[in-house]
Amino acid sequence: MEVLSDWRPREAAHRDRAERLGASRRWRVGRGIADPVDDFLWDYYAVKPRDLVRWHPGAGVAIADDGTLGWREGARWAKRVATASGTAVTLDVTAFMADRGEGVGWIHRLLAAVESRPGNFGCLGWHEWAMVYRQERHRHPLPLRLGQDGTDAVVEAAQVRCTHHDAFRFFTPAAAPLNHLQPTRALQPTLEQPACLHANMDCFKYARKLGPACPGELLLDTFELAGRIRRLDMAASPYDCTSLGLEPVPVETAAGRASYVAAQRGFAAQAHDLRRRLLGITATLVGATMNR
Repeated sequence: MEVLSDWRPREAAHRDRAERLGASRRWRVGRGIADPVDDFLWDYYAVKPRDLVRWHPGAGVAIADDGTLGWREGARWAKRVATASGTAVTLDVTAFMADRGEGVGWIHRLLAAVESRPGNFGCLGWHEWAMVYRQERHRHPLPLRLGQDGTDAVVEAAQVRCTHHDAFRFFTPAAAPLNHLQPTRALQPTLEQPACLHANMDCFKYARKLGPACPGELLLDTFELAGRIRRLDMAASPYDCTSLGLEPVPVETAAGRASYVAAQRGFAAQAHDLRRRLLGITATLVGATMNR
């Protein structure tokens, strides 16, 4: 087991980074101001800025006791271990997996399945369009770039191939039958694929579900990637987001589709790296359970 003796600078760097990432959200909440682009991450993933601040070194790593570890010693799943230079605190993997083992196993199987298949770079972000199809009332208080009739016409001409259950479930009733697939929660490990913007944003969801088993730096890496992806998601949507500082990526045009796919490929590569890091954690946790 790795033991970190001088871990305070790493914790402080994490805290500073987390504070920066949450600053705009805290400012808006305090003034009752909404931002349909940025608020999605906080609301959809049910996370608050303070949830990002606490740093953990991750499973298999212990931090040396410097005399101020009371909160960790009393924290759930934490245990003290003897080291050559004294004592340290680490994650009790056995206790953690006794509580979270089923969920960790599911995350591991899903991430491994996503990594095992090629990406579908032809979805073109039509999911956001399908969420407003033939619907006069929309989720976001933003105008549609092409108006309702123009938006509906684009959806009807498109080949909608959404593979992500948590995007598909927000399709309007009229749009759902237009999708090439009918994703369900049960089919998620079968259908989810590594080019999907929402599947790649969800790396944050799974990092957060791993709790103290996930190093704090990886948690923030996944959050930052989700934020960048969300900006593309909305820029390519039917909404006019110019008032929020986003220039449209008009996927209804050939040039817009090319721009979208290029950005999508870049995000897929970044998510691949993060997913492999998450899989390293889940494999360790699952393996520890199997070897008991």
